[in-house]
Amino acid sequence: MAIYHCSIKIVGRSTGRSATSAAAYRAGVKIYDDELGELFDYSKKRGVVFSEVLLCPNAPEEFIDREKLWNSVQAIETQKNAQLCREIEVALPVELSREDQIRLVREYVKQNFTCSGMCADWA
Repeated sequence: MAIYHCSIKIVGRSTGRSATSAAAYRAGVKIYDDELGELFDYSKKRGVVFSEVLLCPNAPEEFIDREKLWNSVQAIETQKNAQLCREIEVALPVELSREDQIRLVREYVKQNFTCSGMCADWA
C-alpha cells in the first residue's frame, strides 16, 4: 500500500540558503557557487537514483548544466528576500518500477513546470 508524503519549501536568501547548495544536495553532485566561492560536494550522498534538468522552450541550452543554471539564478535574483527556487519532495509508490517512477515524475514536471516557462532540476 502506498504511503503519501509531500513537502514543499522555498529556498530563499532570507533564510540564508543557496540554490546551488540545494541543487547539489538533491542531485548528489558537486556544484561550485560563484557567488560564495564555495564548492558544495554531495557526490558521496547515497540514495540518488536519477536526476535531470528539464528546460522550458525559451531557456538557453547552457542551462542544461545545473551549475550554470543555479549560478545564473543567484546572479539574477540579488534581493535579500529573493526566492531562488522551490523544493518539492514527494514519496512515490514502491509498487511502481523505477522506470515508471521516472516517467511519472518527468511527465508531471513537464506538464506543471516547463510548459509554464520554468526550468526544473529534479532528482
